[in-house]
Amino acid sequence: MDAGADRTPLESALRKARWRILPLLAFGYLAAYMDRANISFAAESINHDLHFAPQVYGMGAGLFFVSYALCEIPSNGLLLRFGARRWLARIMLTWGLLAAAMMFVQGRSSFYGMRLLLGVAEAGYFPGVLYYLAQWFPVQQRARAISWFYISFPLSSTVMGVAAGSLLRLNGTLGLRGWQWLFLVEGLPAIALSVAFWFALPDSPAQARWLDEDESRELDLVSAEQREGADDRGGFELLRDVLGEPRVWVLGLFNFCMLSGTYALYFFLPTIVRQLTGLTMASVGYLIALSGLIGAASMLVNAWDSDRKMERRWHVLMPTLAMAVMMLLAGVHLRGMAVGLMLSMMVAVFTSLLGPLNVLATELCRGRAVALAVATYNMCGILGGFVGPYWMGWVRHATGGYGVGVGSLCGAWVVGAGCIVWLTKARPEKVTNVNENTINAEPEMAE
Repeated sequence: MDAGADRTPLESALRKARWRILPLLAFGYLAAYMDRANISFAAESINHDLHFAPQVYGMGAGLFFVSYALCEIPSNGLLLRFGARRWLARIMLTWGLLAAAMMFVQGRSSFYGMRLLLGVAEAGYFPGVLYYLAQWFPVQQRARAISWFYISFPLSSTVMGVAAGSLLRLNGTLGLRGWQWLFLVEGLPAIALSVAFWFALPDSPAQARWLDEDESRELDLVSAEQREGADDRGGFELLRDVLGEPRVWVLGLFNFCMLSGTYALYFFLPTIVRQLTGLTMASVGYLIALSGLIGAASMLVNAWDSDRKMERRWHVLMPTLAMAVMMLLAGVHLRGMAVGLMLSMMVAVFTSLLGPLNVLATELCRGRAVALAVATYNMCGILGGFVGPYWMGWVRHATGGYGVGVGSLCGAWVVGAGCIVWLTKARPEKVTNVNENTINAEPEMAE
């Protein structure tokens, strides 16, 4: 059998996986991100109705990420025990119920409490999916696979931007405020999708009934090649070795800087853009929706080019530096329509780096260690999701404006750029000696 024939079952299996797995996972993350970030559109009305000061809103927005971060590693450990199908379905069901229950918030304490519970419920979905995709897709195609899953992040801006205006206008309908309708309606899709996950998501290629014998065997061979040299022990020994690898923490620091800088702006973005442009909230929503569409395209193009060239450094570094420049310019001159339009396009620039970045996360380790390394990396980023919004709310309260807060985010992006330069520098062709090859060095990540 020639090489082309040998590749046919693998290509067929990957094509089926793209159509059967990636859309389901993407819809799941779309629902997740909407349910964590829709308070950005509810901010003005919920702050008015419940008499929240900016720092109260910023604290509530950020508390989600505290409980999320604390539960990341335990959640991925439980995914390894119970399997992707059961655990991801459980995550979606509980966060959907809690996201809808946000409509019952009545004051500061219930606001803080519900955001904490929502973080506990959603913890582990994103790193769990990254580990799951690493079992299915070889590294040469992984940036594209991750991007097709992660495309739901920028598209969530589109969906929220279009839906928020209509739902907020239901204010007073059936005795509910507009922000209550927003939380209720946008929490329901996750509940429905949890059922689809339970019945349609296979735990591994070996359990996918829609693969024939040759396709399943080829995917198993690919998975085995990528696990070669890995130490698949479980428990605290494996966790200890993952946590002892410096590159996991450096990538985690980048994620912290990236998400603190992103969420600090994102949770206040509709309000800032409205003030700068004078547009209505519905028009701001449509503008951010357009940014989400452009971001989806930029994500796919950058991921495709990264896979084609098998290069990660510059595909992450250039958008990172662009974000630093945007934050500096906006902070120095936070006024006018032009700056408002530039900030509304933040999603398009930020999302372009996510495919190559998350490939780096899955390439730090092999075997079961990938799940714990990705959870650690994501935990660091999620902590940034708490620090960023709280910082922006505090600075807004202290200075009376957003200029200082936005400008300060430049520093986070510059530090993140330094992390990528260090992480992707050329290294000798060897395997890092951390507990018999648990962590695999990847010298090809540098240009």
